[in-house]
Amino acid sequence: MTRDINLPNKTESTANQWREEIISLPHWLKRPIGKASELSKVQRIIKQRQIHTICEEGRCPNRAECYARSTATFLLMGQTCTRSCAFCQVDKGRSPMSLDPDEPQKVAEAVKLLALKYVVLTSVARDDLADGGANWFVKTMTTVRSHNPDTLIEVLTPDFFSGQGLEKAQKERVETVVRAKPACYNHNLETVKRLQGPVRRGAKYDRSLNVLRWVKEFDSTIPTKSGLMLGLGETEAEVIELMQDLRAINCDRLTIGQYMRPSLAHLPVQKYWHPEEFEKLAEIARNMGFARVRSGPLVRSSYHAAD
Repeated sequence: MTRDINLPNKTESTANQWREEIISLPHWLKRPIGKASELSKVQRIIKQRQIHTICEEGRCPNRAECYARSTATFLLMGQTCTRSCAFCQVDKGRSPMSLDPDEPQKVAEAVKLLALKYVVLTSVARDDLADGGANWFVKTMTTVRSHNPDTLIEVLTPDFFSGQGLEKAQKERVETVVRAKPACYNHNLETVKRLQGPVRRGAKYDRSLNVLRWVKEFDSTIPTKSGLMLGLGETEAEVIELMQDLRAINCDRLTIGQYMRPSLAHLPVQKYWHPEEFEKLAEIARNMGFARVRSGPLVRSSYHAAD
């Protein structure tokens, strides 16, 4: 059985094509949706406060497991991203809504109601904002801590490259977030260097490496983390090169997962990597010196983040 999915300009042929893609997924990418109770409680609290999680917006396959483990990833600054990455399901647009002044308080309340011990704060890219949203991360972190002093906060930020000043301003925005002392600073490279252009429109490989490099310059005690998707046409050698580039800037943690096409409007999957290939890459990463590695078909940026 397949679930009905909203498709752009949906026709019978595109609907059939999409169903075929779902049916042809290898067995290791199919998993139960999870207990309804574990999903409904979080969904109710999120909906009541009109806030968002990337777990829901991105239809993450692990959301029930993460909710049961008392972790969640909140999506800050609205649902509309000013970038147009070709892999991402989040809505895109040049004129996002104004920031909700109550969002930090609402997120803090949700964290308390859900008794979350570890929270990941991420956001859409907001190139329309003067600081790219850096101070909004800090405001939300401060508010969450005021209500939940024992909750650890990881951040998964965009590159903050927008507006005036370019690299100098970008570095200052990263420093702003670092000074708020997150438990971990995550910024995803997403794919290998060769594929950055078609996959991460508006982002650059070296620019993202700079984010993680600067975190260590500002505070070497904060663990840094990055994530990678496989299945977009990369080679094993290119993946290893990416891991070497991350270790060269002392990145501590790495997640590797399988890209799964959100809709027919997104990039097609070029390859479904086998679980054994993920295990091989994990072993290579550990031998390189990564302190924490999560590598598997269903691994996502915040998967088992509390560990």
